[in-house]
Amino acid sequence: MSSAGAALALSGCTTVQSRSVARLGATAPRCLARVNVDPSRIIRTVAGLRPYRPSGFVVRAERLGESLLVHNYGHGGGGISLSWGSSRLATALGLPGHSGPVAVIGSGIMGLTTTRLAQEAGYSVTIYTETLPPGTTSNIAGGQIYPAGHFDNDMVTPQWREQAAAAADYSRRRFQIMAGDDYGIRWLPTYDQTRSSGPLAPDPMFPGRVRLSADHHPFPADNVVRYDTMYVETGRFMERLLRDIRIAGGAVRVRRFNSAAEVAALPERLVFNCTGLGAAALFGDTELVPVRGQLAVLIPQPEIDYAYALRAGYMFPRGDGILLGGTYERGEYVAEPQPQDIADIVESHRSLMAGWRCA
Repeated sequence: MSSAGAALALSGCTTVQSRSVARLGATAPRCLARVNVDPSRIIRTVAGLRPYRPSGFVVRAERLGESLLVHNYGHGGGGISLSWGSSRLATALGLPGHSGPVAVIGSGIMGLTTTRLAQEAGYSVTIYTETLPPGTTSNIAGGQIYPAGHFDNDMVTPQWREQAAAAADYSRRRFQIMAGDDYGIRWLPTYDQTRSSGPLAPDPMFPGRVRLSADHHPFPADNVVRYDTMYVETGRFMERLLRDIRIAGGAVRVRRFNSAAEVAALPERLVFNCTGLGAAALFGDTELVPVRGQLAVLIPQPEIDYAYALRAGYMFPRGDGILLGGTYERGEYVAEPQPQDIADIVESHRSLMAGWRCA
């Protein structure tokens, strides 16, 4: 899309933007297509367990017998968004000075991006995993490139914040150069709701962010802002990454590890731990706790060319369906959709559409 004005232009809208407002760069009024929210349009429901740590994700190296073990896990709801950057931090810890093959445990988004970065650095990599895509938690993620729900403000250090910011920045740049149909990555205008009505501070996380008046959006909501960000169709993206890994000579071994001693017995002397929630049992991380997220997925609507994250919930349009979220259920260990929760999600979005202010 060539500009914010072009991104919001749509034939059939009856309001007109004045020339003076246009010169100020304001967003033109737009009649957004309405999401057809109805229980009869649900094509699947999903639930995933986010690997949450109040003190933030772990990127750390330690000795494990004769091997170097580099941890890269605990990203909560920010796994996709932080993936390339966190894996870059992990490989920067493990690869310098290492020679010989490398092992990666786990084939979620952290395992796959860590593997690709190690391959790009010239190393032979074997992935050991209990579950392959599409059976990973990462496959269930909504895929908005914005890290959220992955730490407790009171539990993280300034040093960790710097590390997280560096990871988010590198990930954004890596996703930008991969945008397109092949990897299922695209930019979308996104409508969000703020808690304040004051001026918006510049933020690289939200390029082109502007606050909208009620005349400039159809949502029955206050304090709406618009910005552009990327979205990943996670199923396609994970499949393509696994394809790239195999083309580059990577090996995949389906295997379950029951103890750290079994990991130490691997032939590779450098091991990256990308097991997510599995690190709780495998390496004794008692801080890890699951946060369940549930989604209702509707029949795709190609005309829906925007996303939103409002108090009613979030909606991400993808080729494999319209994703309606969501829940954030800390301490829930059952990765199964709950019928009443799904019904509540759908009703919340249906009510939002019922209040639509544009025909």
